[in-house]
Amino acid sequence: MKVIGFAGWSGSGKTTLVEQVVAILSARGLAVSLIKHAHHKFDIDHEGKDSWRHRHAGCREVLISSGVRWSLMHELRGEEEMSLEALLAKLSPCDLVLVEGFKRARIPKIEVRRTAVQEAAFYPDDPDIVAVATDVPLPTALPQLDINDAAAVATFIERFFAPVAVGA
Repeated sequence: MKVIGFAGWSGSGKTTLVEQVVAILSARGLAVSLIKHAHHKFDIDHEGKDSWRHRHAGCREVLISSGVRWSLMHELRGEEEMSLEALLAKLSPCDLVLVEGFKRARIPKIEVRRTAVQEAAFYPDDPDIVAVATDVPLPTALPQLDINDAAAVATFIERFFAPVAVGA
């Protein structure tokens, strides 16, 4: 599977951009999956639902299935957080995996930067940053993509993974 990440500080617009890029790439016929890292405790289940009750009773895994989707929840119960590589191995085959977060992962990444976010840029020190999606020009030789043009970001990703023609 081809894997590319989106790295940026909270409030930079990663989720909005990723959502738009997924829609565009999917409409272009690619099978796209996503891994999102959360830095905080999160829950996709709802208190009082059967699956929530089973997890809180002690189940290590709860798989919920219907005619529309299935979901597997795994409680770490003191185990270490899974690596990105281990998480990628859990995915079904697809054309492209977008990774949101995991800003220190050794995968190609697009940094998402807005002028409103003042934290330090990643691109000067991270050799895995392959482009920057931004709202202002930046002092870098990396490709700079308009953060408000998701189609251009999607096209960059497609071209990034396109095979190089022999003799080109």
